[in-house]
Formats: sequence, C-alpha cells, structure tokens
Amino acid sequence: MSWEKELEELRRRQALAEKMGGAEKLARQKSRGKLNARERLDALLDHGSFREIGKIAGKGKYADDGSLEDFTASNFIFGRGRINGRNVVASADDFTVRGGAADAAIHRKFAMAEQMAHEMGLPLIRMIDGTGGGGSVRSLEQLGFTYVPFVPGWEHVVRNLETVPVVALALGPCAGLGAARLVASHYSVMVKGIAQVFTAGPKVAEGIGEAAMSNEALGGADIHARNGVIDDEAESEKEAFARARAFLSYLPSSRKERAARAINHDPVHRREEALLSIVPHDAKQVYSMRKIIDAVADRESVFEMGARWGRSVITAFARFDGWPVAVLASDPTFLGGSWTADASDKARRFVGLAELFRLPVIHLVDNPGFMIGLEAEKAGTIRRGVDAMNAIYKATIPWATIIIRKAYGVAGAAMSNHTRFQYRFAWPSGDWGSLPMEGGAEVAYKAELLKSDDPAAELSKIKARLHAVTSPFRTAEQFLIEDIIDPRDTRMLLCEFAGMAALS
Repeated sequence: MSWEKELEELRRRQALAEKMGGAEKLARQKSRGKLNARERLDALLDHGSFREIGKIAGKGKYADDGSLEDFTASNFIFGRGRINGRNVVASADDFTVRGGAADAAIHRKFAMAEQMAHEMGLPLIRMIDGTGGGGSVRSLEQLGFTYVPFVPGWEHVVRNLETVPVVALALGPCAGLGAARLVASHYSVMVKGIAQVFTAGPKVAEGIGEAAMSNEALGGADIHARNGVIDDEAESEKEAFARARAFLSYLPSSRKERAARAINHDPVHRREEALLSIVPHDAKQVYSMRKIIDAVADRESVFEMGARWGRSVITAFARFDGWPVAVLASDPTFLGGSWTADASDKARRFVGLAELFRLPVIHLVDNPGFMIGLEAEKAGTIRRGVDAMNAIYKATIPWATIIIRKAYGVAGAAMSNHTRFQYRFAWPSGDWGSLPMEGGAEVAYKAELLKSDDPAAELSKIKARLHAVTSPFRTAEQFLIEDIIDPRDTRMLLCEFAGMAALS
C-alpha cells in the first residue's frame, strides 16, 4: 500500500498555503509598496535557507463528504533560516490574511516561534505587519463571550529578551499586540512611510476625543525614532533587512556564547593625523565625535543605533582588530553632550544590552554633566541619569574609557565604575572636575572682583591661575588619571584592550 494519496493531499494543502490571502489581497499589498510575507523571508535570509514550520496550519473549508474544498493558512509564518550562514528563527506576519490580526494567526505558532529561539539558543527576527491582539469586535460577537486579557506565549518573549538577540522590524501598521511585539526587542526598525506604531489606531483614538488623523500622523517613524519607542528607521524594506543582518553580526547567537571575531584588514597601528587637532582648544567650539569613532575603529565597522533620540549620547557597535565592541560616546554637537533624561535612558539600555551579550564597552567621554533647567527637572533627569549610572556600576563586562574633553559632576562620574580596575586614558584636551572652572569663576571670586578697580583684568588673572591648576598633567601627577596619551595612539590602545577583553 502506498501513501501517495496522502502525500498528494499534503502537496495540495502546501500549495493553498502559498496563496496566502489570495491574488487580490496580494496585489493590494504590492500596490502599497510592500513585499508579502514570503517575499520578506526570502529577502531577509540566505538564499534557499528557510525551512518553514507549520505551513499547513490554518482554517480548512470542507464539503459534506469531508473533502477539503479550500484552505486559508495562518497569517503567521515562521521557521528556521540562516543569516550569513548562521541559524536564526525568522517570522513574518501575513497582512493579506485578516490584516495580520492575531486571532487569525494560531497562537500556538506564535508561542512556538518564540520558544524555539530561547530553547535552541538562536537569534529571533520578527517581521511585524499586523493590526492587533485578541481579535475584532465582530469576532467577539461570533464567540458569544468576552475573556479576561492574556497573551499566550508572552513568557517566551520575556525569556528571549534574557537569552538571545531579538530584532523586530515594523513593516506595516503595528497596533496593540503588534506594537508590543515590536518594542519587546533588543533592536527595532520602522520602514518610513509604510510602518506605523500605536497602542490603538486613529479610529479608536477618535473614540476618546482625539481629532481625526492618519496612521502616519498618529504613529509614524518620525515620531517614534525621536522618542525612543523604536531604535531606527529605514527608507525601504531592503534597508531594514540589511540593518537587521548588520545588528546580528556583532552579537553571539545567545548569551551562552561569545561574539565572533571578524577578519581584520585594517592595521592595528594605524595613526590618524587628524586626531591631533580634531578637538578645538576653545572649549566652546564643538567637533564631531562620530569622526573620532570612525577614525579609531576598524574601517567601515561602525554600526550606530538610535541616532535620532537621546541625541547627546551616541550608541554603536564597532570592531577593533576584528573584535566586536559596544561604543558609548558623548555628542558635543547636541546640548554640549549633557545627559538629558532620554540620553540617560538610551545609555542605560545600551549598557544593559552589552552586559547581556558580554560585549566589552569603550566609552568616549565629553560630558559636562546632567542637563539642567526647568524642562530637565520636569523630565526627571536626575532619576533617569542615576539609573544609567547604576547600570554602569552594575556592569561586569570589560570597560575602557577615553576622556576626550569634559567630565563634570555626577554624570561625568558615570564614565565608569571607579571601584573596578580603570582601563582609562585621557587626551591632552581632558577637562574635569566637580563643576566647570570657566563658568564658576565669577561666582567663586565675586568678593575679590567687587573690590577690584578693574574687575575684567582681575577675572583674567584668576582664570589664568585656574587654567594652570586644571591642567590634566597636574591630575596625572597624583595618579588620578592613569595615562595621558597622544590621540593618534588611541586606535592601537583600544585594539589592545579589545583583544584582552575577548579573553577575559
């Protein structure tokens, strides 16, 4: 007896699953400038590497004699694939089947995709294009009852955040559970123009008195790339897939492993002459910290995340002699590098990511302190700043600090955990203390200035004396800064650090 008849049934069901929501809805998806779910999996993963799990799960329509008349597949597709030869779990919502709504997805598939990632120790990529969670109002009428909310499989989402790299790509409207799945990740990207994120959509918002607005106006990338809901935005799906692959290239498959070293073709002893004069002598003039990062890291290895929010802090992955490293840096072009509430949150999250996956941190410091003023107080800057400092003090990963220019106050002290070995260097431009001398001289010497016949000349003399005291070489005499270095030697020293950190 042959099983060919049953295998023919299997092939028929598989073919029906590949129809997804049908030709009309696939055409509508394409007209919106969007790939369909299966095209997305093909574009993200190494060619031919995807092995789908649960392809024929869905809803069948049967004749009176029990034969299959038609079949609609689940709108959640997942399986094992490869990215740059490495195994991953990849999933994609199929918007052509009930708009990607979770009540058409079969909850067990969603839960199993998440479970597969943490139990097998594989990175997870979610491609989200879905409208919500528990179903529509119409589906509740069909059920005939309501239920106390819960999210099947969410325990696996939580475990994944503690065990494997999780990437989420917003590739369409993401509301309710879709939005939750997006932000419950280590790295999230929205595609501009086609993706929107909201707790509930515009029509629901209108129900509580909000003015009528479009999806884009309520939850577009321009909003969420600035407020930290998502990490990055992309111009196209192709760019989003490239960013996902790049992010994963710096991380291990799970926290039980170490990130892989890449082949390095950039000389470790390369010295960039531009670094000698990149920091102006005038403390009021700014410079590009990103140019410094590019100059000291392996060429073309820098991958920045979250550039549009918490802008006084730069967070990036980079490689030093091939070793992957987490780079935390100040951006003096935005508020002088002062840590705002958002910048503090950004630093805290990034340090937590580095700690989870055992990436050493290189911290390039030019921090005049926490942001001050009424708006800073309203934002709870000190609480969120101290949370960031606590994350730095709790970190156990290898840590190197380069003081480029300013390091003042409590925020300046968050450059590293002072109780650990200080793998730390300062450039000759280093300027530190409990508060800036430049701005405090008038207050500290107010009495002397009032007595002087020429307050301006007296202030100039006072500042000259203070300039001598604030020389970084005076601090080095006391071994309160470990080493002052030629900026051109920074790359060599950090490559040395990355190599040692990889073995620790």
